[in-house]
Amino acid sequence: MKKYIAIVMGGFSSEVNISLKSGNVVYNHLDREKYNPFRVHILKGKWFALDDEENEYPIRKNDFSFTKNGNLITFDCIFNAIHGNPGENGELLAYFSLIGIKHTSAPFYQMALTFNKRDTLSVLKEYGIKTAVSVYLNKGDVVDLEHIIGKVGLPCFVKPNNAGSSYGISKAHIKEEILPAIETAYKEDSQILIESFLDGTEVSVGVLEYKGKVKVLPITEIVTENDFFDYEAKYEGKSQEITPARISLEEQNRVEVIAEKVYKILNMSGFSRSEYIFVDGEPHFLEMNTVPGLTEESILPQQAKEAGISLKQLFDNAIESALE
Repeated sequence: MKKYIAIVMGGFSSEVNISLKSGNVVYNHLDREKYNPFRVHILKGKWFALDDEENEYPIRKNDFSFTKNGNLITFDCIFNAIHGNPGENGELLAYFSLIGIKHTSAPFYQMALTFNKRDTLSVLKEYGIKTAVSVYLNKGDVVDLEHIIGKVGLPCFVKPNNAGSSYGISKAHIKEEILPAIETAYKEDSQILIESFLDGTEVSVGVLEYKGKVKVLPITEIVTENDFFDYEAKYEGKSQEITPARISLEEQNRVEVIAEKVYKILNMSGFSRSEYIFVDGEPHFLEMNTVPGLTEESILPQQAKEAGISLKQLFDNAIESALE
């Protein structure tokens, strides 16, 4: 019997259009001999399934089912392709857990933890993982610029705590740029962090469960034309993503060990893609993405291809792992 698969996409954040692209790539590459896939759009005020003819069917939220031509369709597994809220922050996955539907992501607590940059850094620092120096702010806090500069220095990065795809991130080179950067970050989230600038080679490391084992994929080097790896660099061609990365074998081994360690420390499962910057040969953890981009051009699929894993194999493994 073919398994019914819901590829959830969309979401409630600034990343909705990126998610729709990822979800459609998953839909196009799933094995039709094994699966009956449906694209399920999760949007503010509207949840619906799409069939091959683009017909819409409202989703019942009590059991995540829908009716097509008089037949009740229920799903065996959810393929999570929602970047940001509610797919990457654990909210939707907690709902699936409550109603008993399996999904391709980590458990909802792990998703919530890793989506919160502050909390992730706090956990990893306890295990000796190197990171940037940080200052945390909540909306409404008094901003002491002298304290911030004294702790993190200049230049520094100002980031929303719960956001992806580099939305709301600014690099402040001088004191006068910090307050405008804080206001930009607050447009995305009520919690922000300000981090010291790490000067070195940036790499992206994909780690996932593949055929029952934790696997570190070939490493990608990020070379941006912009001041940092921002939205334009990620999605509008203003960067080079070089796989495998042009780093020494010693650096490769070091970041692979740390990336696998981080995956296990955080009790992850499913997909992950984390960013690191090498400073004096030591990789410093930046953040983890648990619903990375899944288009043909995205970093994790590039890494999988370098490892000899096709998109069809990558997505099939995610579903089979979830079902097991």
